[in-house]
This record gives sequence, C-alpha cells and structure tokens, in this order.
Amino acid sequence: MSAELETSEGLDEPEKKISGVPEKENHTRMADLSELLKEGTKESHDRAENTQFVKDFLKGNIRKELFKLATTALYFTYSALEEEIDRNKDHPAFAPLYFPTELHRKKALIRDMEYLYGEHWEEQAQCSEATRKYVERIHEVGQNEPELLVAHAYTRYMGDLSGGQVLKKVAQRALKLPSTGPPCLHPRPNCHLR
Repeated sequence: MSAELETSEGLDEPEKKISGVPEKENHTRMADLSELLKEGTKESHDRAENTQFVKDFLKGNIRKELFKLATTALYFTYSALEEEIDRNKDHPAFAPLYFPTELHRKKALIRDMEYLYGEHWEEQAQCSEATRKYVERIHEVGQNEPELLVAHAYTRYMGDLSGGQVLKKVAQRALKLPSTGPPCLHPRPNCHLR
C-alpha cells in the first residue's frame, strides 16, 4: 500500500501510512535504525578518523595526487551505490530512504573529476584495487540483499557528507580550490559553468 490516509483506532486525526506502516511507527523505526547504524559504525568511524591520511588532511597537509585518488575512489563508489539504489528504489526496505535529488553525488563528482583531471578524465582515472572490491560488494548487495544497501547509503551519505563539510574547507584552503559552485574549466566570459 503506498502512502495513503487511514484512520487508526484511538487517534483523532488520520495517520499517514507508508507501505502499511503508520507514519509515527515508521518514523520511530527509522530513528531506531539511525541510532543502531550510528552505534554499530562507531568503532569503524573512530578508526577511519585516526588514519594518518585523515590526520594529515585535517592539518592541511594534502598532496594533490592523494586528493585526486580519494576523489576517484568516491566517484567509483557513488556510481555503484547510486546505480544499485536506483535499481532498488521500490524495495520495501529502501523505498522510504530514496531521495536521489537530495543525496545523489555522482554528477557533482563528475564535475570534480573534470576539474582535477581535465576534459578527458575518464581515460586517466583508474579504480584502485580496494575501491574495485568495495564496488563489487555494493553490486553484490544491491543484486542479492538490497536491504543491506541501507548501511552502505548511511555510511556514504551521512559519513561523507557530514564529515565532508569539514574536509571541504580544509581542501579548499590547502589546494586553492574554488569556494563555491562548480569549477569552470572554460575560462571564457560567457561560459555556461560560471
């Protein structure tokens, strides 16, 4: 049953249901899931925050080549994740979390790749072995256990986008990256990217 209004016993107002689950209960379940994911990933998050790469990055010690490799890994990761999310957008476990307009990152990452590598970036960017294995896992999950995409989406969107706001400012200063909008690769006055 898609989102429809139903009157529930003991309630003064109709209650919206998503896939047969009352909105209040669905919201509670989502909050519980968010807390479980946060607690379940805490140790991994702490380890990731304490890698030498992240410590150096936060201090502004950023080598452009490593930044390019990290951006490349994100491009391949989000491409796979968003492909599987789109494939599974109607799956009951994932449908309530499907917000492509608000969350999808692939288009922005393509702009980043064009900026970092140039016009023919696809010929230059190579997927690392570690990223390839992660991409394969995302595809495996999307095709066989799509409910597990929730954990991957949580890690990427909540982790990358939340922590990414801090890292963005550091990278902009250290690498002298543009502060707003997409970088313009065509420095013509009437360029559509400005």
